[in-house]
Order: sequence, then structure tokens, then C-alpha cells
Amino acid sequence: MVPDGSITIDGTRISGATPADAQVIDVKGHWLLPGFVDVHNHGGGGASFSGPVDGVLEAIHTHRRHGTTTLVASTVTDDMDFLVRQAGLLSELAEQGDLAGIHFEGPFISPCRKGAHSEELLRDPDPAEVRKLIDAARGQARMVTLATELPGGLDSVRLLAEHGVIAAVGHTDATYEQTVRAIEAGATVATHLFNAMPALGHRAPGPIAALLEDERVTVELINDGVHLHPAALELAFRHAGAGRVAFITDAMDAAGIGDGRYMLGPLEVEVNEGVARLVEGGSIAGSTLTLDRAFKRAVTIDRLPVEDVVAALSANPARLLGMDDRVGSLEPGKDADLVLLDEDFDLKGVMRRGEWVVDPRLT
Repeated sequence: MVPDGSITIDGTRISGATPADAQVIDVKGHWLLPGFVDVHNHGGGGASFSGPVDGVLEAIHTHRRHGTTTLVASTVTDDMDFLVRQAGLLSELAEQGDLAGIHFEGPFISPCRKGAHSEELLRDPDPAEVRKLIDAARGQARMVTLATELPGGLDSVRLLAEHGVIAAVGHTDATYEQTVRAIEAGATVATHLFNAMPALGHRAPGPIAALLEDERVTVELINDGVHLHPAALELAFRHAGAGRVAFITDAMDAAGIGDGRYMLGPLEVEVNEGVARLVEGGSIAGSTLTLDRAFKRAVTIDRLPVEDVVAALSANPARLLGMDDRVGSLEPGKDADLVLLDEDFDLKGVMRRGEWVVDPRLT
């Protein structure tokens, strides 16, 4: 923390020097943070990353207005031809700088832990099909979530590691031992830890124990008060440490909009009092979370240190994506991505690459 600090923006970057004629914006009494980085997000603003380009852009801008200046677009399980086409659309936006890449969540996940994914479209993680998605993303694939215990799972993890794509363990029914083997093969992320995987047991510790104990693994957490009990959140922070936690939204279309009926891939979702569930079956179907709300909850309800929460929202996910030379902290030479919060941790301003998305002078 830097009390009474200042930061200088020169064009799109943070500058190391302040010229005498610089325009001054006084934000005393506020918190100035690095822009948030979300590595797992399906949509918002009434649109999804599985839809047409106009909707994708609306989802991006919705989350920017809530402080997420770096965002990875997550798809949901669908048929392979559709995912290949969607990868092409999303990769163009990533090449333009609107997205930080693509996360494929499904179809290579366990039917036992499918959550809000269409069971008839699930398939085993055949390395050839995994490679097909990587190729369709044209260098913009950042992460693939796999049930690594399925046939082809470990070979797919190795393939992803060889191509510099994050292999994430999630929507899995794996044992502790199977998860250890996946980590040894190159898996480095726990997709929304605790959710869509076997519970932690004293005789069968399952994937949770394996993912928490290995220092090579970053654990995703959805801090919306629905997906996790506060004690589970505290357990993850205490055991993994603040340097290995990445807060995510796992947001769907309703984020930033409100209650109603929406589609998550091919499945219908009902959002009631901010909680998204499948119309058929009632499974939790992503979240309506934005990262500014995740931040406020973490510091005011969970009572986590501000520095740890900033790491979980910015520095850690930036490092995971290999983008920490550009984003994730407030340092000279990095992108001018800033979030301004008032003393109550409510969002007042957002800057992305030197331009205000939410101008504090207008709020």
C-alpha cells in the first residue's frame, strides 16, 4: 500500500515520471487498484461469449464497467463444429485486444459432475479433438477445463502443456491419486475449486486436497456468497496461500442485468434473486457476479486483507496468463488499467489503457 500516493498516466501506459504540466485528478480518500483480471467468464449484459459478435462486445463492456480490464472469454459445452466456429470469432476479438484469449470449459468433462453443461454433448478428451480447438483459436487458446480421469485425459493435459495452453482440472469425478497424476502431467489450475467435483473427505480426499496442496496449482474461487461457504473460502486461502488464488466470476448473461430467463449454451437458466439455476434440474448455472462485487465481499464480509484480495483479482490471474509484464499491478511501463473505489469499496472509476471506461469526474 502507498498512502497518499500518486500515479501518472502517459498515453496508454503508467509513467515513471510526472511532467510539470500534467493534468491532476484528486481522488483523496479513495483506493486506487490495478484493473481486475478475469480468467473464467461466460458473459454478461444479457449476452454470452457463445453468441454473435455484438453480444460478445456487450458482455465485454459490461464487465469493463465493473472493473474487469482484462478478460478471458469462456465457452460452454456445445457440439464441436459450433465450438470451432466460435473459437474463430473470439480469436479475432483477442487479436484486436478486446479479449485476453479463450477458455474452453467443456465438452471434455465428466457427466457425473456436468453442472450446467448438456450431458448429450459431453465427450472424452481425445487429444485430436483438443488439438482441433487449439488450432481453431489461432494462438488465442488460454485454458481448457478437463475431467482428466476420463480416457485421453492425461494425454490431453500433456498436449496442452506442450502448446502453452493451461490445463485446468474441473467438472471432474477424479480421485486424489488421479488428480495428482494430472498435476504431474502438467495441469496447473483448479476450475472453480470445490464446485463440480467430489467433496473433501477424510478417507477419500479427492481432487480438492490434491489441488490445494500442490504449489504449482492456481485455484479459482467464485466469491459470490452462493458457490462457496465462507469457511471454504478461508480454507482455500489458508492452505493455498494468497499467491495461488484467482477470484473469477464464472458469470453468465445475467451479470450486470438482473433476474429473468436466459440461455447458457443450449440450456435454459432461471435467475432469481441473483442466483442462476438450470430450469431443468436446478443445478447452479454460473453466476451473476462482477469482480467489483467479489472484491467488496472479500474485504467487508470475508475480512480478507486488501493486499490479498488485489492479488487474487489482478496479480495472480495476470501471472497465470503470462501477462504480468503488462497488467496486474501498478508499475511504470505497464498498461494504464486502473480501478478506483471509495472508502466503502464501491466502484467509482475504471480506466483501461489510459481511457476512462467509468469516469470518476462524472459519477
